Amino acid sequence: MGYLLDTHTFLWFIDGSLELSPNAKQIIQNPRNTIYLSIASFWEIGIKLNIGKLTIDLSFTELKKEADKNDFRNLPIQFEDILLLTTLELYHKDPFDRMLIAQAIQNKMTMITRDSNFESYPVQIIW
Repeated sequence: MGYLLDTHTFLWFIDGSLELSPNAKQIIQNPRNTIYLSIASFWEIGIKLNIGKLTIDLSFTELKKEADKNDFRNLPIQFEDILLLTTLELYHKDPFDRMLIAQAIQNKMTMITRDSNFESYPVQIIW
């Protein structure tokens, strides 16, 4: 089964944060599961680092190395993802989260997120 990490899920996982639920951690660490990380998450992290809204202990390049080390598959943004995004109701206003939602729906993936705003969309959520 394919799982798409929300940005905070990725950051908490690589940081070993206690904010990450035991269930989410178990799913991510299970080698039978395919874990995806959207390029939108890297975009979001880059912007938030640049404007000072996010601080992390790793360099931006090290983030990619962590994703690779954990065998997270890169999920590029496709035109079809954007097309679907344009049809989504505005229950969630965050543009990065809306892209992740569209990608999860488009690719039939389960989202691993603590964000309850995702529940308004036709996407499976695990936390």
